[in-house]
Amino acid sequence: MDAGEGKPQPHLAALVLARGGSKGIPLKNIKLLAGVPLIGWVLRAAIDAGVFHSIWVSTDHEEIEKVAKQFGAQVHRRSPEVSQDSSTSLEAIREFLNHHHEVDIVGNIQATSPCLHPSDLIKVADLIQKEGFDSVFSVVRRHQFRWSEVKKGENKMTEPQNLNPAKRYRRQDWPGELYENGSFYFAKRHLIEKGYLQGGKMAYYEMRAEHSVDIDIDIDWPIAEQRVLSFGYFGKEPLKEVKLLVCSIEGCLTNGRIYVTEDHKEMVSYDYRDIVGIDLLKKRGIQVRLISERDCSKTLSAMQLGCVAKVSATNKLQVLKDWQEDMGLSWKEVAYLGNEESDVECLKQAGMSGVPADACAAAQKAAGYICKSSGGCGAVREFAEHIFLLLEKVNSARKQMGEMSSAEKEMGGNENSRRGNKELMKKE
Repeated sequence: MDAGEGKPQPHLAALVLARGGSKGIPLKNIKLLAGVPLIGWVLRAAIDAGVFHSIWVSTDHEEIEKVAKQFGAQVHRRSPEVSQDSSTSLEAIREFLNHHHEVDIVGNIQATSPCLHPSDLIKVADLIQKEGFDSVFSVVRRHQFRWSEVKKGENKMTEPQNLNPAKRYRRQDWPGELYENGSFYFAKRHLIEKGYLQGGKMAYYEMRAEHSVDIDIDIDWPIAEQRVLSFGYFGKEPLKEVKLLVCSIEGCLTNGRIYVTEDHKEMVSYDYRDIVGIDLLKKRGIQVRLISERDCSKTLSAMQLGCVAKVSATNKLQVLKDWQEDMGLSWKEVAYLGNEESDVECLKQAGMSGVPADACAAAQKAAGYICKSSGGCGAVREFAEHIFLLLEKVNSARKQMGEMSSAEKEMGGNENSRRGNKELMKKE
């Protein structure tokens, strides 16, 4: 209820359209981006914004449905009629509204905008719910000079569209222009039913350029991953520097297979890349500890990893808690790599969690990062690289905070200096 007016608050639903038949990249909407399914980035932002009465994914594909539910969204199974290559977003949204009469406002969030932050969605919700706008859409400011197109065979010259070539602006002297970036379109039901996503009392919401990433444009996936790691939203809690990585032995460090010889001796195989990954972590000052439900002490001794290990562990979570407390760490400083149901609670507890590509479904659901590599085939090294990338993000944030603090001190010093000069002038 709206305390101010005593009326029910209009139902605001977040809706992510995620068709399975992407032409450019197969199942693009759930392809892993920096260890998280693409659609997971926007669902995380929508959930943490806390402004939606319901959060939906409209899809025609079972795998997308599974991922959506893992991230806490409800699923609307869209019909084949609005799942064609020629189908429009508006058609899919109108079908959704026909099945959900409780919804008054739709926040259509694009799955391909992984750098969306909850703070953006909160401000847009206020524009719709408190300031009375009928539709709000996202834009980004660009400093790009436009020229008219000259098609092949045309006997004419190109013409400037937004500049005078004789008086070109410097970037700092020109405010630029606003362009739709496609991150989201919010609209009230009555507009959508009339066939509009933009109309009535309209407003735009200007997003920061670094948050304006569209995978439909940034097709080079590795570049998009770097952008997300630098500017993406990783959750409510601020990232902290990892001090401890705990790794499950079977299925992570090894592929889980056990070879038995005729004389009843056990053998396992491991990937040398993972050993390099462990060494790199140690060089960065991160302790690596190993855990297993089996008694594999002889195997560990043969591998000569030089890591603290706990074998025959009947309660992995308790072992993890004991190590965390002994080292005096917060959970945000602990990373965990697991692959089985017995690792699920550890994955949920650790500040940074990962699983190999072939981990069980329960472990994948609990993890924050899903490796492209399978267990025993480079997953430890890959997760180590992920930790290093996030550490760069932490250090970058610290540097920015330090620069802001220095600037504030300098401003404070200048202000004190000005006050001192004024007082001297008064005395004189």
